[in-house]
Amino acid sequence: MADICQLYADAPALAEQGIAVISCAELTGIQALERLHPGLPLAPGMVERREFEYQRHGTVTGIMSRNVATGQVVAPSLGPTRTEADFLAHIQGVVASDPSVRQWHFVVDNLNTHQSASLVAYVAQVSGITADLGIKEKHGILHNQASRAAFLTDQSHQIVFHAPPNTVHG
Repeated sequence: MADICQLYADAPALAEQGIAVISCAELTGIQALERLHPGLPLAPGMVERREFEYQRHGTVTGIMSRNVATGQVVAPSLGPTRTEADFLAHIQGVVASDPSVRQWHFVVDNLNTHQSASLVAYVAQVSGITADLGIKEKHGILHNQASRAAFLTDQSHQIVFHAPPNTVHG
């Protein structure tokens, strides 16, 4: 945690060097609701009131990234799922949002979608790594979640991921 806090503290100075520090979070199960009846307006001595009945229009998942140095939200994405492909597409959108950035540092938790084989392949491509990455669940960098996490946290890559310890989720 101390390393992540230091990275956040260093974000403004890093930004001057062309290095972006991005805080990334996922908001799952956001409900799209519509009130069935209009609210009751303010009246003397009464606050505005809302009726309790609503209609559900499903749920969405949001993936939000914030530039730590500027506070700006970068390339937010909304969709029906939170999959490996959704997270990869979000990261690609953030990276594409500013071609002048020399290196990206993403602070994430340890969800398995944040340590996926497709994310490793993308980081390798952007970083100009042409070595064989191996085969998922067989050998090499793609072998397992731990080997993929080690690759994704390598500071020499153009895209680096940081995650606090002991936050592994399913």
